[in-house]
Amino acid sequence: MQRSQSLLWVTLATGIPMVMVSLDNLIVTIGLASIREDLGVGQDLLQWVVNAYALSFAGFLLAGAGLGDRFGRRRIFVGGIVLFTLASIACAMSESIGTLIAARALQGLGAAAILPLSLTLVVSSVPEERRNLAIGLWGGLNGLGIAMGPLVGGILTEALSWHWMFWINLPIGVLAVFLVLWVLRESTGGERTIDVLGTLLVTATVVIAVWAIVQAHEGWTQTVVLALGLSVVLLAAFLFWESRTSAPLIPLTMFRSREFVLSNVAAFAMYFGVFGSIFYFAQFMQGPVGFSPFQAGLATLPWTMAPMIVVPLASQLISRVGTGPLMAAGSALQAAGLGWIAYVAEPGVNYLVLVPALLAAGVGMGLMFAANPVAIMGAVKPHEQGKASGINNTVREFGGALGIAVLTTVFSSAFLGASATNDFDDAYIAGMQPALWVGVAVVVASAVCALFVRGGREPEPQEQEETGPRAKETIS
Repeated sequence: MQRSQSLLWVTLATGIPMVMVSLDNLIVTIGLASIREDLGVGQDLLQWVVNAYALSFAGFLLAGAGLGDRFGRRRIFVGGIVLFTLASIACAMSESIGTLIAARALQGLGAAAILPLSLTLVVSSVPEERRNLAIGLWGGLNGLGIAMGPLVGGILTEALSWHWMFWINLPIGVLAVFLVLWVLRESTGGERTIDVLGTLLVTATVVIAVWAIVQAHEGWTQTVVLALGLSVVLLAAFLFWESRTSAPLIPLTMFRSREFVLSNVAAFAMYFGVFGSIFYFAQFMQGPVGFSPFQAGLATLPWTMAPMIVVPLASQLISRVGTGPLMAAGSALQAAGLGWIAYVAEPGVNYLVLVPALLAAGVGMGLMFAANPVAIMGAVKPHEQGKASGINNTVREFGGALGIAVLTTVFSSAFLGASATNDFDDAYIAGMQPALWVGVAVVVASAVCALFVRGGREPEPQEQEETGPRAKETIS
């Protein structure tokens, strides 16, 4: 009894902060239409409400993992929760698009300290024979945040205002800090040096590349081309520095593992298609379909609730089936769902026609959530797990941000062409359909990559170095 109870408390302590982060990944999507109307902005600025969060999140995830290794994972984890909660208050109080975007960027910084350390703390707190179960429960909580995001966003936006999508993080953050300090014990990594230059180079590379792609819908101007060229130069400088420094932010030796590389590529492509598509699907439900924010949030449940059921079940199949086939099946189902939505989209479409697509996409997302973290953590050495988690989450968030940027470029080009001769609903669908088909193509590529991932080795435990005065004992 004590054993299962300890597993429960560890899962809650590491999972609730992650729920807060994953909730904010999608909760905002349902409020985008209200934010657009309230603040009077177009898609170009609106996408930065999502991408400012995603880019600061992706750009500093590796730094978050490194700070945890250097100063203590629990300490940095709590700091991230506090920063995220305070930034959420700033979002809630925003009355201009500039303030909201800046506050969302600060939220991303806090999330960058939460998510990679959350998984690392789970892996380091459970025995090897229960690790897949713990990761499965962790993934299930991640699914809970994703599932509840659109629904909670719809309820709060319709009943109160979009500002309350951010106020909800205040009680969650307070509870999370208490649980972490009470349950988790302190630990550090083997690497104590922080790669400051590497962090700055990789962050600048990501931000400049996405900015250039966002601006590309207005034409491939000299500024856009120069920005893309600069991002390539910065990436080359980053790789050169990482190969020379004694304490790299990203140990390039990890990329000698085929499973590690292909699993990250599959995750990147999956998130590219999913988050790029959700950005437009949520507005489609409130625009051409005619749903209210609450109805739109409720309508997404087949998509977002499915991972909660699928992840725990799929995690039990990993040792028998392997991570590669599960990831491939997940991406294939996701591509099929997105393709069906693109095919049937029209003003006032019957919601029941969309349900099979949403279910397929949700099951696919759950399979990926269950298998991908296990594949990543099992492909590296125990002392590299913290950085491996940071790399994986960076890749996923960058994939999501890039997906929104690329699909916005596709959408804007088609929408502007159609808006001259069509009303808003028809023009919106004319822009959304080619954007979704691009997402489908990239998610299919994810499935192909996953087919070449072999095995499903469980990650090995990490060494625990310190014990907090109020921490529970590690599960034994």
